[in-house]
Amino acid sequence: MKIRVIEVGGVSKPQLKDKLQQCSIRMNEYGNKLFDDEKFVISPTKRRLETVELSVRNLGFLDGATALQLFQMADTLGLQLCPIDLGPFLRTQYLDQPETCTSSTEKGNQAPSGSITIASKPLIKDDYFPKGFYLRRIEDELWLRGYIADDLHVWNPHDRFIFCRT
Repeated sequence: MKIRVIEVGGVSKPQLKDKLQQCSIRMNEYGNKLFDDEKFVISPTKRRLETVELSVRNLGFLDGATALQLFQMADTLGLQLCPIDLGPFLRTQYLDQPETCTSSTEKGNQAPSGSITIASKPLIKDDYFPKGFYLRRIEDELWLRGYIADDLHVWNPHDRFIFCRT
């Protein structure tokens, strides 16, 4: 379990986009689609959030679990879903993420090895619209990526998530 305190909010969307570019953060198509959506709003008030990073296994699911199961278990442990705008702020403040071992054996429809998914409520209930963000480092490049998953998707025991703690 890793705990971080992250400052979020207090800037405009264009300012945050500039900060991502200044930090050489790459974004995939889903990440841009999520960030650019009108429902993606950045809090005008700057605040500090305590985040907790843990694996699906750490939440007690040895064989994996759906997002709903993970979120319910996290809630019983006193953890909350993160605001959707945490992703870009966390990415600009967590610049020393370890490199992931990429391999050609990675399968589609699974979280990539070394990725960290931000647990957040989807902006839109649509299986074809990005559900949220995840962080990854690939070939020494930092990424803020969006992802698509339906409610039946089972996350693997080694998949890592970030929740907020009050």
